[in-house]
Amino acid sequence: MLRSMYSGVSGMKGFQTKLDVIGNNIANVNTTGFKSSRVMFKDILSQTSSGASASGEETAGSNAKQIGLGSTVSSIDTLHLPGSAMTTNNPTDLRLNGDGFFLVKMNADQEAPYLTRAGDFHIDGNRHLVTSDGFFVADSGGGVPITLADDVTAFSISQDGTIVQTLASGGTDNATKIGVTKVINPEGLEKIGGSLYRATVNSGNEGEITAMEANSADDGTGAIIAGQLEMSNVDLTGEFTEMIVAQRGFQANSRIITTSDEVLQEVVNLKR
Repeated sequence: MLRSMYSGVSGMKGFQTKLDVIGNNIANVNTTGFKSSRVMFKDILSQTSSGASASGEETAGSNAKQIGLGSTVSSIDTLHLPGSAMTTNNPTDLRLNGDGFFLVKMNADQEAPYLTRAGDFHIDGNRHLVTSDGFFVADSGGGVPITLADDVTAFSISQDGTIVQTLASGGTDNATKIGVTKVINPEGLEKIGGSLYRATVNSGNEGEITAMEANSADDGTGAIIAGQLEMSNVDLTGEFTEMIVAQRGFQANSRIITTSDEVLQEVVNLKR
């Protein structure tokens, strides 16, 4: 009976975690470049009351008798599925049409860049291309910052990340490219907030980030689409359905605890 109570507790803890993840997904339904998460469960080690026996010429075999000890969270996966495109016609709003990530740095001295799918970039007072939080956008060489020329009358960004600047003198400058990268295991990236990711030892490439060019068929980084943003990939229909499942699962596990408590109360009453 005590085992059933602890099993119910473990189930309630797991479904509480699931509700926490669902709540975060729903809260970020309109967050640019956000990737939803999901919770996967696994059973805890079972207690074996008797082992299996082999069959013989005159005896039949028997299976092991095992009692499970509840469940636990096996993983919290980040689903790097593409979000829907939103057209803004803003020349500094960029969307990656592929599996790549933009590279950004907090400052020029930062060695390893952060990764992001949120391409709502801006031009600051020093003509740097920056994120909404003021992080520098790295070029294809991995350096920072990307700076527009003083006499730029207009500029556009091509699918390979080239910033084509029209100069007041009538010429053009296309020497700067926006850098992107691609990792082997995107689920291995660590979320650090602000729609940013950090490479880990399980994201591939031994945690090293290498700047690449966009729209590369060999690297599969994807083309950069100017004037569009990638929206969140959260599916509200699926999230609300999973919320109902988590709620009912939590209620069912709480019922296990109350039922076990009632049985224990009957056992205590036997003494009376």
